[in-house]
Amino acid sequence: MKVLDLQCERQHVFEGWFASEEDYHQQLERGLLSCPVCGATAVQKMLSAPRLNLGRGDGVATGEAPAPQPAAGSQGAPAGLQAQVLRAMRELIARTEDVGERFADEARAMHHGEIEQRSIRGRTTPDVARELIDEGIDILPLPDLPAVKETLQ
Repeated sequence: MKVLDLQCERQHVFEGWFASEEDYHQQLERGLLSCPVCGATAVQKMLSAPRLNLGRGDGVATGEAPAPQPAAGSQGAPAGLQAQVLRAMRELIARTEDVGERFADEARAMHHGEIEQRSIRGRTTPDVARELIDEGIDILPLPDLPAVKETLQ
């Protein structure tokens, strides 16, 4: 099994697991690889240090020093930040009702006291979102990311 660090054209970093280097190249050529954050299919392999499992445990028993951990602010930080953002967005989705295309109407009705206040999410155009904000309605525009709707394994 070969684990590679990959990056999409939008700079999202993620891991890919492949049977071999050839398997990675075949999947890339066939357009089967996509970013779990944004769905982009323009993906490239990043430089990464290999991890060799030689069956000797963590190296402590043989007197070897444990493998160094990435320094703060290194390449691991963006991936960790991405994971935190995805977790937060998934929690937000779990605590809100999806009203779909009725979002603007529902938000206005709540704002004017016509219906009970509740946490909602949905879709609208950028122009309508600006109108809602101009009307004093508190909304938070969020990107529609495929990875937010499914768990990453």
